[in-house]
Amino acid sequence: MTKIAISAAETSGDLIGSTLVQALKAQDSTLQIEGLCGEKMQAQGCKQRWNMNLVNVMGFSEVLKKLPSLLSLRKAMIAYFSINRPDVFIGVDAPDFNFVIEKKLKKQGAKTVHFVSPSVWAWRASRVKKIKRASDLMLCLFPFEVDFYTQHNQRAVFVGHPLAEKLTPRKNHQAGKNILLMPGSRAGEVKRLLPEMLLAAKSMAEQDPALSFHLALANDELLEWAQALIAHQDVSLSINEAHERMQSADLVLVASGTAALELALVGVPMVVVYKLSRLSYFIASNLMTSRFISLPNVIANKPLVPELIQTEANGNNIAKHALQILDGDHAELSREFGKIHQSLCLNSSQESAKLILEFIHE
Repeated sequence: MTKIAISAAETSGDLIGSTLVQALKAQDSTLQIEGLCGEKMQAQGCKQRWNMNLVNVMGFSEVLKKLPSLLSLRKAMIAYFSINRPDVFIGVDAPDFNFVIEKKLKKQGAKTVHFVSPSVWAWRASRVKKIKRASDLMLCLFPFEVDFYTQHNQRAVFVGHPLAEKLTPRKNHQAGKNILLMPGSRAGEVKRLLPEMLLAAKSMAEQDPALSFHLALANDELLEWAQALIAHQDVSLSINEAHERMQSADLVLVASGTAALELALVGVPMVVVYKLSRLSYFIASNLMTSRFISLPNVIANKPLVPELIQTEANGNNIAKHALQILDGDHAELSREFGKIHQSLCLNSSQESAKLILEFIHE
């Protein structure tokens, strides 16, 4: 019986991992798949040897608090798979956690695969040395990532993006005046971005009273804080409904990250904003090698959507860019977004499963 070890240490990894487990099982129902996972992967047939909640943390301070338990868990996983040797170990995203496990098991002769490349093409390119020591095969979600790995003699394959299977360009959208605010999922970025987004909404409403505004929070962690911040401003609010809400949005003010890609896949105009602490921005800006920060622009390799960073991400400037987009023609932008969807929609999970099983039997 073929044994597959897998490690998904984050909520997003559990989602992507679940489609991979489902595809693997569809191609070979006798596979034994076990490891670190959440409910979604478990539901598709992965044996949960360790619960993902033990390691699913966000933010530097939270990682520090859980560091002893994170290190202990990783040590336990390495010890277990050293004894119960799998035919392949798959690390799903979470590079800082998974690469150490991959490196240790690879040294022992196990085959290793990493699914979802870290953004080495954008910053900290030197990490490729660590990747080469850890992973035999990198499965990439974006085509330009393979070019980077090829330059560094790392085996890599572009498999497409799982989100492109779930999110498709909307059709027959009736233009209106619906503005959606998506300030991110991490507490720090929400606290930095939402005040500026609300200032932008206030400014926009003053210039066009017909506009309506809705705030889509990723979770309820900052619900009371957000409600207090909105106060008497005419902004409705929902939790964990971003995918539904973006379908009817005419424009989205969005934090840079996966959400910007999701909007592009659905075909929604956006203004991308991002703020870091001064120290974090200083460090990141000196390590960045990419021209752009938002995935739609990175993929297209041209400025499809506005990117407002640090001091530019202020209420008045966000409002100015947003109103310009609302007053403009979106036909060309829709075509460009359609190209992005087409380039990423390759039945990612099925292709990844096929490559992994072929790799096992090489």
